[in-house]
Amino acid sequence: QVQLIESGGGMVQVGGSLTLSCTETGRIVDAYYAMGYFRQPPGKEREFVAAINWGSSVVDYADSVKGRFTISRDNAKKTIYLQMNNLKPEDTAVYYCHSDPSIASIRAGDFDLWGQGTQVTVSS
Repeated sequence: QVQLIESGGGMVQVGGSLTLSCTETGRIVDAYYAMGYFRQPPGKEREFVAAINWGSSVVDYADSVKGRFTISRDNAKKTIYLQMNNLKPEDTAVYYCHSDPSIASIRAGDFDLWGQGTQVTVSS
């Protein structure tokens, strides 16, 4: 069974940095999936944050995080990373790792492969 295992959440002050990691496990046959992150702020719906294709040649960011967040991946480790800098209180949310066969469709969040979520709290 394929799983996405997340780590790296926590509490940080405004302007601080955090790095999230997400590792894929359980896949027997290699698949060239896009991966990314969504987040769900308190009382709000889940929203797209960032995504990267398998070859790292295409990256996509929500406007709200452009210039502050950087997504990358290490395919040998089957892991993606989300480097979050200059964090703001509005970045407070549960962050979910997500995988999709295509970078073209990952923003929709329709493919049923999600991590368990990790809490990020930015305090002022």
